Amino acid sequence: MIDLNNPVIRGYLIRLVGEEGVEMIRNMPEGEVTDEQIAQATGILLNIVRRTLFILNENKLAVCRRERDSSSGWLTYLWTLDMSDIEPQLVKEKKRLVKNLRSRLSFEEENVFYTCPEGCTRMNFNEATECEFLCPLCGEDMMFEDNQPFTGRIHKRLEMFEKD
Repeated sequence: MIDLNNPVIRGYLIRLVGEEGVEMIRNMPEGEVTDEQIAQATGILLNIVRRTLFILNENKLAVCRRERDSSSGWLTYLWTLDMSDIEPQLVKEKKRLVKNLRSRLSFEEENVFYTCPEGCTRMNFNEATECEFLCPLCGEDMMFEDNQPFTGRIHKRLEMFEKD
């Protein structure tokens, strides 16, 4: 079983399935079980259990096997957690985050921004000129924004990811 107290794993799973989904994972019975058995064992609503299982399945963290009842023809879905693929999923997630951070950094460094002093909006130079440097929501004069502190935080975050 995986360590749900590991902050990286826990954070990833919370983003993926939410707090209730993590609780379901923590308390899920061993072996192949139905969604109804999971809901009963964990005390989590059946629709949340099903949503969580489908998300886990899409991300290769749960396995589903269908079984047809020969007399009624009903399908039964049997679920098993398989967290063996979580490390590659975390690597993929890290790459996605780094790509998004680099894209945002590029956008921030290539543009000049203006903000409303009331906090209504933030615009790049071209958008601000179209509004004649007046906030379209409250009419206040837009102010130049020094985004160096923000780009500095992005740089630090990228360095943190590249250390690992």
